[in-house]
Amino acid sequence: MSMQKTSDFNRIARAIDFLQKNFKNQPSLEKIAAHVGLSSFHFQKSFTEWAGVSPKKFIQFLSLDHAKKRLAAQDGTLETALKTGLSGTGRLHDLFLHIEAMTPGEYKNGGENLVLSYHFFETLFGQALVASTSKGLNYLAFGEDKKAVLKEFKSHTPKATFIEKETHFQRAALTFFEKIKTPQKLTLHLKGSPCQLKVWEALLKIPEGQISTYGKVAAQIQNPKACRAVGSAVGNNPVSFLIPCHRVIQAGGQFGHYHWGPLRKAAMLGWEAAHCKRKLL
Repeated sequence: MSMQKTSDFNRIARAIDFLQKNFKNQPSLEKIAAHVGLSSFHFQKSFTEWAGVSPKKFIQFLSLDHAKKRLAAQDGTLETALKTGLSGTGRLHDLFLHIEAMTPGEYKNGGENLVLSYHFFETLFGQALVASTSKGLNYLAFGEDKKAVLKEFKSHTPKATFIEKETHFQRAALTFFEKIKTPQKLTLHLKGSPCQLKVWEALLKIPEGQISTYGKVAAQIQNPKACRAVGSAVGNNPVSFLIPCHRVIQAGGQFGHYHWGPLRKAAMLGWEAAHCKRKLL
């Protein structure tokens, strides 16, 4: 993947930010393009190639009214998906992603028994650090500052052995960003409490292009009073995008906080909604 992807995403993020702040004023294509430093023609072409829809159509997927409608409409389909273990047209679910919990011995004493391979990749949503153990994918985080991202990654298991190299698990993870391909089946080898693991498994079953709330996820793990614990598990998700914590929003339809930035969350939700719409055409 080339540095061009990060450059493209940075422009997309700036455009989304501008549209979210100015959408009520219906800014012209020329004004949006000027804000990101491109001609109208090149901006329209670049945005549509990235998202699959026009900028103004994309922002409709991110409106409060649209989010509320999606939350209301998905009640029946999500319940069915959870009962069958499938997520309809979505592909980021437990048929392709399997969570294998680490044993206590694998991460005791700060992870001194762990060997973690990591590498930085360029993705549709910017630069990402992707890491794996010998058993599966262990970590995926976004960020432009390599030193800061690497420091946060190492802080979770400070005594582990870290090796900078690509692995087949990391390359398999990248297929989930390429919608022209069928993602490869992938094991996620993760450290987590029983509650966290339940929440992450529930997140895998939210259909692509759909959204849920903290309360609904709590009900799905049969602990409706555990909204705070769900929020903590979502916030501590070690594998961004693949475990789709970006699909959990507030009950009122607001997108809320996201560890890797609210614009990246908006980009992910809008991109998935646009992709699902194209599949229905």
